[in-house]
Parts: sequence; C-alpha cells; structure tokens
Amino acid sequence: MANRPSILARTWTTPMILLAILVALLLAAALAGSSPFNQTIIEIFIRVVLVVGLYVFIGNSGVISFGQIGFTCLGAYMTAWLTMLPAIKKSKLKGLPDIILNAKLHYGWGLLAATIFGGIAAYIVGRVLMRLSGIAASIATFAVLAVIIQVYSNWDSVTGAQSSVVGIPIVRVVWPYFLCAVIVVLVAYMHAISRSGLALRAARDEATAAAASGVDIPRERVIAFTISGAIMGLGGAMFAHSVGVVTPDTFYLGLTFITLSMLVVGGMNSLSGAVLGVVILSIIIQLLRWMEKGIDLGGSTFALPLGVQEIAIGVVMIVILMYRPSGLTGNRELVWPSKKLSAGGRTPAPVDGKTSET
Repeated sequence: MANRPSILARTWTTPMILLAILVALLLAAALAGSSPFNQTIIEIFIRVVLVVGLYVFIGNSGVISFGQIGFTCLGAYMTAWLTMLPAIKKSKLKGLPDIILNAKLHYGWGLLAATIFGGIAAYIVGRVLMRLSGIAASIATFAVLAVIIQVYSNWDSVTGAQSSVVGIPIVRVVWPYFLCAVIVVLVAYMHAISRSGLALRAARDEATAAAASGVDIPRERVIAFTISGAIMGLGGAMFAHSVGVVTPDTFYLGLTFITLSMLVVGGMNSLSGAVLGVVILSIIIQLLRWMEKGIDLGGSTFALPLGVQEIAIGVVMIVILMYRPSGLTGNRELVWPSKKLSAGGRTPAPVDGKTSET
C-alpha cells in the first residue's frame, strides 16, 4: 500500500506526455506564424481526434471496424446544417426541417451537436452489430459505412447528394482544434482506465475467461462503440470547419485507409500509439506533399509523381507489419522513467494492463 500514491501518479504520466506533444504542436504553429503551416497543424489535430476515436473501439475491443468514418460523415453534415447561412440552405437543402433551415449557430454548438449525433447513431448501430465478432463484425461495420455514404450521396434535398455543400464557417485559428484534441485524448484515457475499458480489454485478450467472470461483452462493446462514434462525429465537424466544404466521398475509403494506417503504424492497442502514429505519418505526408510540388535544386526543379503519398504510406505499413507487428510503440503506453516500484522491479502499464521492466 505504501507504493499506491507513486503508482497512481505514474498512471497519469501517459496522458501528460501525450498532452505535452499536443502543446508542442500548438507552440510550433504559434511560433511559425504561417497560415499554410497552421493549416498543417490543424490537420494533425483533426487526425489525432479521428485516430484516437478509432482506438477507443478498435484498440480496446480488438474488433476491426471499417465503419467509424461513417460517423465522421454524419458529424460533418450536422455542423454544416446548423452553422450555414439560412439563405444557402433554403436554396440547396430544401428538404431540411424548418427549424434547421432557419438556424444559424456558432460553430461551437455545431461541434457539440455533431458529437451528440455521432454518439446516438453509433449507439443505435452498436446495439445491432456488437454481438458479432471477428470478420463478421468487420464486414458488418463496412456495410454501415457503405450505407451511410450511399444515403448521403443520393439524398439530394437534404445533403445535396454528390454536390459539394459550401458556405460552412471556416475556422482558421488553431486553438479550438487543439482543445478538441486534448479533450478527446483525456476522454479516451479515462475510458481506458475505467471499469468498462478494463473489462473490454479483458474480453479482447481472453473472451471466454472474461465472459465466465461475468463480463457482458456486447454491452462493453456498445459503450466503446458509442464513445468512438461521438468522437468521430466531432472529428467530422472539425474537418468541415477547417475547409468550409464537405462531400460524401470525402468520408469514404480514402479517409478510412489513412486513419487505420496511422493507428496500425503507431500501435493499435495503445493510446500513445494512436497519437504518435498520427504525428509520424503526418510528417511523412507533409514532406511528400512538398516534394510533389517540387523542390529547387541548383536551378532545376525536382518533383515526385502525384500519388507517391499513398504508395509511401502503403510501404510504411508493410514494413511496420513485417518487422514490428505491434506498431512503433509495441502496443505499450508512454511513461516517465522511474525507479523500481516493487521488489520484482516491475512497473505498471496502466492502459493495456501489462507490465514492463524498468
């Protein structure tokens, strides 16, 4: 019991380290004072929200879901409906209810509404699908994504079908995105160390033993799926306000692939891996973007062919899966180095429940 305070303090080092990384990105944007660089940092914060949202369900349950980006689509359109000028909505989205057609809310209320909408939709879907496991659950979630995209791609009077929905208020300042990323990381961590999160990871590792111990596996999956859906809805709203325009195709296979790639590269079962995977792959993507635009070398311009980004990400994933299947973090959390806390020299890894030598 004497070591209890030290152990508790150590468990909070993981979110502290992750928040320090986010603060470093915020400071980099402030010091750079460049609009293009600020936009890059905003994109990173949005990706942090989306990938952490994936981690909340996939990392804790072990079930690969291809449908979470569908809730991102729901969140993006929800904030668009609530924050666009009524005149634009009445000319292009006439099928919306009058209360929404006449609404013109601050983007903060749009973010909140998108979060709630994504969570409600995920709860409804989760109640139906979370009794499935393995490949059956993964295919079912992909079907959910396909259904959402097809509905939004053809519901002309409400979503504009495949036409771009424009007029969404654009937010160029970095701090709202930073604040959302901080909140999401803390929520994901609190869920991970909660009784529900611990029970879900127990079911992930030993489903039979967990069920025999009284863990209601479908219930715990629904909880994680709902939280994940709410976070993904928030991420969709953030994306909408970062560019000011949305289309259903934006939230389909491309975004699904890149977010899953970041989670896999960092470490699928680790919150630290989710954040680090975003940062590392975002840096690679940005470098490749610059190289695709062209770099002046001694009076000549060197430029990579378009599409190299996708190829490079695929190569990185293959290399990671070959040589480090558990991701760059090894599915472990980042913690401060410390002295041994017990005679055996073991210290707790609070989120994934494993221990490591110090």
